[in-house]
Amino acid sequence: MILPRERLLELFRQYPRDRRFALAVFQDVQRQCGYLPKEHIEEAAEYLNIPLSQVYSMVTFYHSLSLEPRGKHLIRVCDGTTCHIRGSMSVLDYLKQLLGIEPGDTDADGLFTIETVACLGTCALAPVMQIGEEYFGKLDENKISEIIAQYRKNETAGVTS
Repeated sequence: MILPRERLLELFRQYPRDRRFALAVFQDVQRQCGYLPKEHIEEAAEYLNIPLSQVYSMVTFYHSLSLEPRGKHLIRVCDGTTCHIRGSMSVLDYLKQLLGIEPGDTDADGLFTIETVACLGTCALAPVMQIGEEYFGKLDENKISEIIAQYRKNETAGVTS
């Protein structure tokens, strides 16, 4: 979603025109749009008085920032040591099969995007995935199917997660 220019400038004005606020600005833009539209990146660079090349360096460095639209629900699969040993790659493989996408991609209905992360910090629950702010642990194919089905059901019922 592209924000109207006035709404974008309103968002920017919450921060001083200083490069140290760039990450916060980009996080806010992404929260509003679901990703960082090129037009908004250019406007932010101008507002913060940062060369566009440096801005792109920043937004491509941070994995939490995306230049492409993401699904409504971002699924993060932990591949830290404990999760890996306890089957995180099986979790990822099953999600890829279930949703028909690869990590970094968004499913056809725009609901889910999958990504892998180095660690979610919940080793006792390994293997773990996170959807939005919610963590799901001790995963197997049945649990994963139930979780995805519940998100889809909530979506058709108009429930926000």
